[in-house]
Amino acid sequence: MPVANCQGLLLPHHRQPSPFHHNPHYRNRRSSMVVMAVQSSTSTAALPIMVNGCGGKMGNAVIKAADSAGLHILPVAFGSEEECGRTVAVNGRDIQLHGPSKREALLASVFRQHPQMIVVDYTVPAAVNDNADLYCKVGVPFVMGTTGGDRDRLYKAVEDSKVYAVISPQMGKQVVAFLAAMEIMADQFPGAFSGYSLRAFDSHQAGKLDVSGTAKAVISCFQKLGASFNLDQIKMIRDPKQQLDMVGVPEEYLAGHAFHLYHLESPDKTVSFEFQHNVCGRSIYAEGTIDAIIFLAKKIQAKEDKHIYDMIDVLREGKMR
Repeated sequence: MPVANCQGLLLPHHRQPSPFHHNPHYRNRRSSMVVMAVQSSTSTAALPIMVNGCGGKMGNAVIKAADSAGLHILPVAFGSEEECGRTVAVNGRDIQLHGPSKREALLASVFRQHPQMIVVDYTVPAAVNDNADLYCKVGVPFVMGTTGGDRDRLYKAVEDSKVYAVISPQMGKQVVAFLAAMEIMADQFPGAFSGYSLRAFDSHQAGKLDVSGTAKAVISCFQKLGASFNLDQIKMIRDPKQQLDMVGVPEEYLAGHAFHLYHLESPDKTVSFEFQHNVCGRSIYAEGTIDAIIFLAKKIQAKEDKHIYDMIDVLREGKMR
């Protein structure tokens, strides 16, 4: 059935609104709280960070959040061979990019000058393993927000090197909390939705051609709960006009959003459940990254025996800003 018909698929016995009918116009209301919370800690306020992938949208968002939080953003970062020597302006800061051939010398030199430094990686999937191998070789702690790569190799590199790292493909803490709740429900109540059908909708900016990893994780939980569904049944909405008219994405966020809807229905169609999470922009991921940086710095300072963390660990720390 075509995506355009998804409204008629959802609530056949009731009203027929947009599948994302409870969509508020999101605004960033947490920035001031993040600034106050971070600046109240003298041990992290001047923490030096290197943001690799600073020219991309996520790297750009992280630098803005880090700047607001009072962290020390180093004026160097990794770039492609073609970008070597180029300077990019991000949030009023000039950051010089260095190509692959100079990365090890650069990283080692900067780390000697700033031994408290933490690297943030928002590069590309193809660079995940080589970058992580280098961080581990030099001994620099890092936050890996980039998805993809060989994750087994990534974890082994960190385990072998004993470098401190936060590794998470989903940095939005609230989304991570939702996923954790879904996993708990699936583990404790398997088969609770046996016989139910599932419809799933995934709206992202036009440039995102694959299915969201978050959607896959949520659907996996529903499958454990007994709902009938295959991943190829996900309705991916990538057309800006449909996103405006049908989904309700604010126009200014068409280039950066993540709207997900999961609709469960009983076999006789008398009972339905709906789960929805909508994100406009990238601030939720950038703020989560800042929390991960501060969390990791505290673990390093405490010389914790555990070295590899994820956003669940950050959540369990209880420092929701």
